[in-house]
Amino acid sequence: MADAVAVRDMAARLNRTDFHRWAARTRTTGGCLQPVHLRGAVEYRDALTGTLLHRYTTGREPGGTLRVACKTRRVSRCPSCAETYRADTYHLIRAGLTGGKGVLTTVTEHPAAFVTLTAPSFGAVHARRERDGKTLACRPRRDGGTCQHGRPVSCTTRHGAEDARLGQPLCAQCFDYRAAVLWNAHAPELWRRFTLAVRRHLARTAGLRAGELREVLTVSFAKVAEYQRRGLVHFHAVIRLDGPDGPAAAPPAWATHDALADAVRHARGAVTVRTPECGDVPALELVWGVQLDIRPIATTGALTDRAVAGYVAKYATKAAECVGTLDRRIRATDDVDGLPVTDHARRLITTCLRLGAVETFAGLRLAEWAHMLGFRGHFSTKSRAYSTTLGRLRAERCNHNQRAHEVTTGRLPFDDDAVLVVAHWRYVGQGLTPGERLLTTALTGTPLPALGTSTCARRPA
Repeated sequence: MADAVAVRDMAARLNRTDFHRWAARTRTTGGCLQPVHLRGAVEYRDALTGTLLHRYTTGREPGGTLRVACKTRRVSRCPSCAETYRADTYHLIRAGLTGGKGVLTTVTEHPAAFVTLTAPSFGAVHARRERDGKTLACRPRRDGGTCQHGRPVSCTTRHGAEDARLGQPLCAQCFDYRAAVLWNAHAPELWRRFTLAVRRHLARTAGLRAGELREVLTVSFAKVAEYQRRGLVHFHAVIRLDGPDGPAAAPPAWATHDALADAVRHARGAVTVRTPECGDVPALELVWGVQLDIRPIATTGALTDRAVAGYVAKYATKAAECVGTLDRRIRATDDVDGLPVTDHARRLITTCLRLGAVETFAGLRLAEWAHMLGFRGHFSTKSRAYSTTLGRLRAERCNHNQRAHEVTTGRLPFDDDAVLVVAHWRYVGQGLTPGERLLTTALTGTPLPALGTSTCARRPA
């Protein structure tokens, strides 16, 4: 029935007299599947005389609205815009390793490491294990046995890569959901303290006070958060040592990869975040997990700048929806028991909602971030000196498109100092109808998201 509706809707759009202009606008947005609909006008006037130079109005657009790309980073919502975000992140990360985008190529001589920080265990979960290319049993135990709730503590299954049980607890009652949610909520603070501890350790290595380090060394980084199947975030980070002026200056001779690795190992075990005791929720000492990966980045070999940039950029477009939860906020009208999520994700969401109603944890905004399983930090961040910014990359792309194509929406190549721009815009909706989505895919090659993801249209008013 839904397919038939989409086909009829597509036919209706094809037969409209403004189809060719609609198709041109669709290509302009890059095939965005949830474009923002704006209604309004913009005028360009001479700043001295007030003479009208150009006027654009959405009245001549299909449907009377101008559609602009949503610019989301989530591939589950809009693969087209997410791909643009992924490409920008790739170039941002790689520029900090090889130069370019305003970064000198001498940055390749600076010590850099790819670091992965994980969450601790809050209960045994099903996992896929491999050795020498062979899949091993999940959690084998010679004597078997059960937990205090009567559940088996052993699993001899050799899980496939797409096994739905991966990341699910062997016993949900043994899994500490409160601690897991609070760890996700405090992960950004753990990262902040980790970066401070790295700098302090490097200062001690050089015989300096922490405040004196910046006079000889800059610690630059770029990181991305990734959800493990068990619903906990871990961080992949590129950490680089520069001179006091950032990537343009060489670090001191003592700032080697070994010194960086030692600082990372120290900081991982040194930082903690303590949560308050509240009712039946005990005080917790939140720490990083024992798993730590530190690998040098080189221009050749297994871990090259290309490989690292590609790996980080891939996860910049994903979030908690990859582990069985939603890619939108939980609404007050939602029936949590009826949400299309895994049982493990449902328990994490329920825990967020319950703790979010406790005044002691109000500052964590757990209810607002229940769909993210408590994590409310930015998925990709960088230090100021690492490389270029996403804003600069977007501005360069915008300027390139403006020069390469005829301007038809009122964005004329005037000198900003000589022109007064008067604009009036109103948001009137977002998204596409089922038929428009099919046509967008056919016109631009944008893949439709997998079933169950959220790219539903919201018709403009």
